[in-house]
Amino acid sequence: MTQAYLDNSATTRPCPEAVEAMVKCMTEGYYNPSSVYKPAVEAFQQLRACRELILRALHAGEHNLTFTSGGTESNNLAILGSVARMRGRQIVAVSAVEHPSVRESFQELERQGHEVRVIGVNERGELDWEALSRALDDGAHLVSCMQVNNETGAKLDVQRLHALVAGRALIHVDGVQGFLRVPIDLKCVDLYTLSSHKIHGPKGEGALVWRKSVRLAPRQIGGGQEGGLRSGTENTPGIAGLMAAVQAMLDMGAEMEGALMEKKLHLIEAFRAAVPEMLVNGPAPEDAAPHIVNISFPGVRGEVMLHALESEGVYASTGSACSSKKLKVSSVLTAMGISPARAEWALRFSLSPHTTLEEIDYAAQRLGALYAQLKKYARR
Repeated sequence: MTQAYLDNSATTRPCPEAVEAMVKCMTEGYYNPSSVYKPAVEAFQQLRACRELILRALHAGEHNLTFTSGGTESNNLAILGSVARMRGRQIVAVSAVEHPSVRESFQELERQGHEVRVIGVNERGELDWEALSRALDDGAHLVSCMQVNNETGAKLDVQRLHALVAGRALIHVDGVQGFLRVPIDLKCVDLYTLSSHKIHGPKGEGALVWRKSVRLAPRQIGGGQEGGLRSGTENTPGIAGLMAAVQAMLDMGAEMEGALMEKKLHLIEAFRAAVPEMLVNGPAPEDAAPHIVNISFPGVRGEVMLHALESEGVYASTGSACSSKKLKVSSVLTAMGISPARAEWALRFSLSPHTTLEEIDYAAQRLGALYAQLKKYARR
């Protein structure tokens, strides 16, 4: 069956370079990097090489990097770990459209007695800057926002955030959906999260990049690895795969972002030709990240369209992969002021540098036929 994989924000297919690096690590370089004999020291040096590659890619000379199991753990460490080092009850601020790993970290802070200020967004996913300013005036010491929204592709204005917040509070940016696909200036950020499996590396590996002046309390203790911030024997095959995936993305060059945007705009044009009634949710496509678009198909529930497309080998998502099985209207779209009906019709399509125009055109063809059939049964 012909297939079109358009759910790359949920996960990406590991690139051949990552698979090869992981196999080599597991069969030849399997030594524990905490041991002191030569092969183990070489394994330790590989960890250092990956750390240095990522920091160079981010131009993050003022930062350290701690390896974790992925974006969720990195977000937990950044938020809970930084507040744990602050004295007394804190005011903390988070945007209303964050990933569950961020949102629930702030809920945990609230249970601990801290005051959480939820900063709203407009229909384009842009922060309510005045509300954030008020939170800072009241003494907020941590602000957390995502670089690229995982459901709509809305981009954070990092420069504006830094101009408002710097010197008053720590800035945490969840870069899981932005790393190596949307540029960022790490001079504007204190804590930055990334995940391997979103950039064609393996699952179960990620990192927290943090300014050297930031104080963090570990969330996982025991062996003292990663400078005592993340105990547990390092996932050397995962780190090898992450390093290879990062290098492969870097080798694509500065043209990658533009090429991704061209594919996204082609998808929107092809889908609109197939379903003229469709509605794009969030920012104007040209203003959003180049690999994510959220579309509503009036009269057809997203879940129904999702499974209809699946039957034709087209794979998309109803929203965040971490919460899509709960089958409820997206909290992100709701926070943006999108009507419940329109939110219920929504699907997310997400691309990668390896997505082909043939996949997109096949998806558009099947979408048109399926929508024509399904809209006949729309509730009136």
